[in-house]
Amino acid sequence: MPLDRTGEDRPLLFVGWIDALPVPAALIRPLARGNFRLHASNAAFDRLRLSPAGADAPIQLLRAVERAAQSPDDTQEFSCQLGDGVAARDLRGSIGPLPTETGDESLFLLTLIDRTQEMMTERNLRRELVSDSLTGLPNRAGFEEMVEQRGVTDGIGADHAVLLLDLARFSRINEHIGPMAGDELIITVARRLKSSLRSGDILARTGGDEFAISTRVAGGRADVREMARRIRGCFDHPFRIGDLKVSVDCALGCAIQPATEIDVADQIRHAQIALKRAKQTDRIEIYEPESAMLSDNRFGLETELRNAIEDDRLHLAFQPLIELATGKVAGFEALARWDKQDGHAISPSEFIPIAEDSGLIVPLGQWAIGKAAAVLADWDKQNGGETVDCYVSVNVSAIQLLRDDVAAVVRGALEKHKIGGERLMIELTESAIIGDPDLALLVLSELKALDARVAMDDFGTGYSNLAYLQRLPLDVLKIDRSFVEHMVDDRDKVAIVRTIQSLAEVLGMKTTAEGVETTDQARLLSALGCDFGQGYLFARPLEGAAALDFWRQSLVRPIF
Repeated sequence: MPLDRTGEDRPLLFVGWIDALPVPAALIRPLARGNFRLHASNAAFDRLRLSPAGADAPIQLLRAVERAAQSPDDTQEFSCQLGDGVAARDLRGSIGPLPTETGDESLFLLTLIDRTQEMMTERNLRRELVSDSLTGLPNRAGFEEMVEQRGVTDGIGADHAVLLLDLARFSRINEHIGPMAGDELIITVARRLKSSLRSGDILARTGGDEFAISTRVAGGRADVREMARRIRGCFDHPFRIGDLKVSVDCALGCAIQPATEIDVADQIRHAQIALKRAKQTDRIEIYEPESAMLSDNRFGLETELRNAIEDDRLHLAFQPLIELATGKVAGFEALARWDKQDGHAISPSEFIPIAEDSGLIVPLGQWAIGKAAAVLADWDKQNGGETVDCYVSVNVSAIQLLRDDVAAVVRGALEKHKIGGERLMIELTESAIIGDPDLALLVLSELKALDARVAMDDFGTGYSNLAYLQRLPLDVLKIDRSFVEHMVDDRDKVAIVRTIQSLAEVLGMKTTAEGVETTDQARLLSALGCDFGQGYLFARPLEGAAALDFWRQSLVRPIF
């Protein structure tokens, strides 16, 4: 195939070799504005149907031609797409100068590589990375990407809100109806949510039972609350799954993103803080900066608490349990105390909930049991090697009951410090016991086999099943302080305490009244037959050495 002449006498260049190239290839001469004249091409290039002048060529190709004309010694690479829709082809191209021995320095070799299949695979993989396979909605990564893109597109002056939605009781529902029906429920929820949104809103599935929504906001918090109420209205009617009608509720947390801010990750984090609060309040919650500060403080305390447990920087305080009939100290309740390294004391009401939320309550409970056994062994040494005739009661949370082998922890503490099981009492809340009565029965039976005693704390505040109560090997029912408070002037409270006392006697259990603060309360409790009392009337929580002295004093002079 001879080249055309350019007005000057030049030898003809035969370029039959171009047909031997395995990719689309052509010899081109650049013209003005990136256009080009086609001088020779192979069959693969001809099938692309580019006009010889390059008028319908992709803009990326024209720009590469223009750059080649400006820098004839350099190779220009580019990517482009030919065609539209399903027929579109993705190409990677290269434009380079021909060897000087060809006799025409104004000619360039254009080669193209078809990357359509490769790009299709890449797009499919990316789609999988940013999409939820079950619902087809964007996932967390896809949601963040779409919100960021919209923030850039909308520009200044457009506020947005992120709403996070978490289905209530979904895991329990999923267990009962099965995973396939659970998936169908998720799909149905997604459809119902999508139908309630406005044009331009973004809906994503960001977790197993969590959805995220991004929406433009014109009227501030009022708009957000109105939309949240509309979304929550999607759950007013049951969902039909096969032959079942499933009622589902949700918690909603929202965060408003001002137009001046485009950090989507922070906005989602703020919405998560609001969602966590919504689960507690059962209301639609909108993020407040104070909540974030509280959350950050809690996270900081969680880290410090973890270190304090690992470094054994907590200690126990001991509140006496007084035998009302004799006025002597029968035992002590061990209470965890935490003084930070700067000397600041952290209240148990502050760090115990953090421990429960983070799972630190398990190592904290293990530490408390071991420390109580160690203190008892130390008291025996200080008592001249004779056993101190009292026990120590340690609280075990519902979380530790479920996640830990409490009996094994107690067994290990008793063996390590060589004390009898009767010296330890394990306190479990009523809610922990009735939450899983069969597990509670198993654990309590194992503890009884170690001769340890068991008390049910805060009795009367839950919904104990008397049949289960009869089966459980309990030693003590602790009467909640809410019944003791003002009982001297409240006949109803006296009647409740009398009923609990009678129930305990029938079941062969003892009773301990919490929150005893006045002599009249102590006398009335004693008259009703209550066995033990605990409260500020007798003593506040004491350090270990002071607690031992208090026990010794009660042997000489009754506390009450």
